[in-house]
Amino acid sequence: MAMPANERYDDYLERRGAVTAAQARERFASARVARLATVGPGGRPHLVPIVFAVAGETIVHAVDHKPKRPGTLRRVRNIRHQPSVSVLADAYDEDWTRLWWVRADGRARVLEPATAEAQAALVPLVARYLPYAERPPQGPVIVVDVERWTGWEAV
Repeated sequence: MAMPANERYDDYLERRGAVTAAQARERFASARVARLATVGPGGRPHLVPIVFAVAGETIVHAVDHKPKRPGTLRRVRNIRHQPSVSVLADAYDEDWTRLWWVRADGRARVLEPATAEAQAALVPLVARYLPYAERPPQGPVIVVDVERWTGWEAV
């Protein structure tokens, strides 16, 4: 469907369900869980659910104590190989007028846990999730510098 000539682009996007970058960031920050998509050396995608915090144009996630495979996690290896990532948050409801999704595309960095930068990055994450207040993550910290927020909501 083409945009009518007399319609502003922002109005057209809003009518189609698209959200602005500011709305997308706000909606994303309200979600409790998201999915982190990375790409491995062979070009194979890897997707994992994560908890996170948003601080401005940055998403913070950390490797915590929950059981995982031994060794360096694939998400960490993938980011070190290819730092371009996507992080997706969404909401499903049987009432389809309440559906939405938001994607943050950016470049990720892995911070070693003992560094001052990693400890500072953990502050909003620990403040957001009660289990982390009781037992802060001790593993690598993943910081995503968001370059683009996009999203959609049912209208």
